Amino acid sequence: QVQLVESGGGLVQAGGSLRLSCAASGRTFSTYAMGWFRQAPGKEREFVATIGWRGSTYYADSVKGRFTISRDNAKNTVYLQMNSLKPEDTAVYYCAARSYSYSQFGDRYDYWGQGTQVTVSS
Repeated sequence: QVQLVESGGGLVQAGGSLRLSCAASGRTFSTYAMGWFRQAPGKEREFVATIGWRGSTYYADSVKGRFTISRDNAKNTVYLQMNSLKPEDTAVYYCAARSYSYSQFGDRYDYWGQGTQVTVSS
């Protein structure tokens, strides 16, 4: 069982930056792929970024070049650095975990955090 706790959300002006963190419990964090997803009001959950257990990354086109996913296995934590934020980035951001290989599909993840709100004002 893996428990995930997100933090770092908040209110920021367009063009600003935020760094989200997701702390994971358990001893096998290094063998998990981690993903970030988001859900805006009235919209379906969408993929943002993912990082495999060996560090490979993949991004949604909408965030490529602005967001960076990284992991620190010593701290059991995955990060999402978000730069050049836009109002359309406003959403609840969730981290998720699955074994080994990364995926852009949410239904392939086994564990989810409770989410953290990101609001970008124009």
